[in-house]
Amino acid sequence: MNVPPPAAAPRRQLTVLDTTSIIVGIIIGAGIFEATPVVAANVPGPMALLGIWLAGGLVALVGALCYAELTTTYPRSGGDYVFLTRAYGRGTGFLFAWAEYWIVRPGNVGAMAYVFARYAHQLWPLGTSGHDFVIYACAAVGLLTGLNLLGVRFGKWTQNGLTCAKLAGLLAVIGVGLLLTRPEPMAAGALSEPAPAGWSLALIMVLFAYGGWNEMSYVAAEIREPEQNVLRALLLGSLTVSTVYLLVNVAFLRTLGFEGLRTSPAVAAAVVRLRFADWGEGAISLLICVSCLGAINGMLFTGARIYYAMGTEHPLFRWLGNWSGRVEAPTHALVLQAVVTLALVVGFGPDQRAFERLVIFTTPVFWCFFLLVGISLFVLRARDPATPRVFRVIAYPWTPLAFCLACLFMLQASLAWAVHNRSREVLWSVGILLTGAVVYLGDLLLRHRRRLRG
Repeated sequence: MNVPPPAAAPRRQLTVLDTTSIIVGIIIGAGIFEATPVVAANVPGPMALLGIWLAGGLVALVGALCYAELTTTYPRSGGDYVFLTRAYGRGTGFLFAWAEYWIVRPGNVGAMAYVFARYAHQLWPLGTSGHDFVIYACAAVGLLTGLNLLGVRFGKWTQNGLTCAKLAGLLAVIGVGLLLTRPEPMAAGALSEPAPAGWSLALIMVLFAYGGWNEMSYVAAEIREPEQNVLRALLLGSLTVSTVYLLVNVAFLRTLGFEGLRTSPAVAAAVVRLRFADWGEGAISLLICVSCLGAINGMLFTGARIYYAMGTEHPLFRWLGNWSGRVEAPTHALVLQAVVTLALVVGFGPDQRAFERLVIFTTPVFWCFFLLVGISLFVLRARDPATPRVFRVIAYPWTPLAFCLACLFMLQASLAWAVHNRSREVLWSVGILLTGAVVYLGDLLLRHRRRLRG
């Protein structure tokens, strides 16, 4: 009797360096450059600016500790999908994967692709009558998806290289700001009043810049010795990003002063221009392009693992659960992820507000499920008391409670902002989630029919 060969499945081959590169590469995108002037405009002074960036780092660290317990306890591909399914049932896990597939992942990747496109256009205008942004954004998504389709080795090598390049560039900016320029006289000048939006908007922008440290949980099934390396990678990645962000802000403050930082449209370029004139601005544009590519590649790499996990459990989407043993990657999920992302990028078109609209489109849904993941730690502790826990979050229950409160604040703030600005994008998100609920009912019916057949 012929025994069929076992189906291909994820293999543990990601090291601490690989997983840390994923975390750092996704977090450090364009957020530090785009958000810093907005944050400065909404706080009263330099110490408050550094304090709120430090607070954002603490939120990321607290969240990393919560994810360390969840990921080491359930080290499977899919991350949040696994935790939500186990805590609340298949329906919640399915809706999370559905939202990631249609809203969060393509929206976040698309937003970062638009930032890449803006700076790539500055370096090399294509002259396509306003379509440069769309062409560059689509090219970034298509090229990086192609590299990941070559296999997990190409995906992780690309991620490691881009992460090292962006860290080297940021360290260069820090060095220029701290060592090679003179402090601006405006640093000691009178301070203007912060914008009316105040601390809430500042914290939203800071946490947006810190977003991505949870992405490592999606590749848990591919991490070597997850019992030790998950915690190491999460802590090392979070602490590295927090340190870099604080040093970058110190360099900005020293060079431009607080008022100059508030009003500068391109802070990193302004810092480097003081020492290296106009060519420094081109170097910063290149750095931001590399930073965006690193974030895009990391999100494509991890996002496909969510859809793969969903495909292994839901008959209606079984084709997404295909793992290619030849290249050791979820090829079907990677391709479909790219198709949806490209459709979203083209759909939003050359609109100058495309980045902002995509962030609005994703943020409330993202923080809603993030909150549910935080609560799932309490649920799973109560539901699975006998399950071995290699790592238990310190200061329980206060640490996960602080994380849940931060998620609740971000959910409320993003919804309030969307309502105040009458954002249609939030309505689209709600419609997509309702569609997902209907599709899940169809998946339930299909599974029921299969059980009846035997």
